[in-house]
Amino acid sequence: MQIVTADIGGTHARFALATIEDGRVTHLGEPVTLKCAEYASLQTAWEAFGEAIGETLPRAAAIALATPIRGDVLKMTNNPWVIRPALICEKLHVDSYTLVNDFGAVAHAVQHCDAASFSHLCGPQGDLPETGVITVIGPGTGLGVAYVVRGPDGYRAIETEGGHIDYSPLDTTEDAILTRLRRQHRRVSVERVCSGPGLAAIYETLASIEGRAVVSMEDKVLWQLALSGEDSLAAAAFDRFCLSLGAAAGDFALAQGAGAVVIAGGLGQRIASRLPQSGFEERFLAKGRFQRLMETIPVKLIDHPQPGLFGAAAAFVQENPV
Repeated sequence: MQIVTADIGGTHARFALATIEDGRVTHLGEPVTLKCAEYASLQTAWEAFGEAIGETLPRAAAIALATPIRGDVLKMTNNPWVIRPALICEKLHVDSYTLVNDFGAVAHAVQHCDAASFSHLCGPQGDLPETGVITVIGPGTGLGVAYVVRGPDGYRAIETEGGHIDYSPLDTTEDAILTRLRRQHRRVSVERVCSGPGLAAIYETLASIEGRAVVSMEDKVLWQLALSGEDSLAAAAFDRFCLSLGAAAGDFALAQGAGAVVIAGGLGQRIASRLPQSGFEERFLAKGRFQRLMETIPVKLIDHPQPGLFGAAAAFVQENPV
């Protein structure tokens, strides 16, 4: 059968057609990416996808949303759209659907992707463990966190809002980052630092430390400067970002009892080639008395180009075996 699979984030809404056969996703069509800010709702974006591909859409859907899947009204965390599950069949003209948190969808993708879909970042070499917990973390517009529990009788993908736990500084520079962010936010979560917009907070703090004028710029421009090396302060901010992401990934691995960690997210893919040479591994391992334990945990990068779309379709399969 064929379904529509969607991955709705804070910035982009991605859609594709997926084919399901023998209880697995066998094909994922070419994705169509729309800017959420250019559409009033999920329904109008859904209709635009149908117009873009010029086909009547299937009457089954798998939808990943960047928000907790709880309650009668779902409000996106970094997106003004409001989704009412009770109206999905009527508004999207479907007979069946699956809703999953966006990073829950990535966790499903981690379970269903083959070994070739992962590259090694640090820790022991080898494939992901066949049993136990795999932590999934990924920076993007926000910070997604989920985990997979593998067992002999199958798996469970557990959605979390781990990106909203408290940010924990580890040195005086990070103390300064926290102090600056606390002026803007009553409470500072780890997502305020370990996400796309977090680079600006780090950059502005470093500028203040050096007595430079703080220059505000779009996140996209700042990331280009940081990754190109054209701006030494932006490059320093990126180094600090990698340190903080490594610390956070290690924290989640400890909290979830993980035997492996997978880095995902749109930004995670963009910086994948930089992470092995950064301070990520140093901070991931730096857990005091538990450093030896951390040294046993492999960290992988998921290379699948659309893990949210693929994973949402996989979540549909789990709920609707065909």
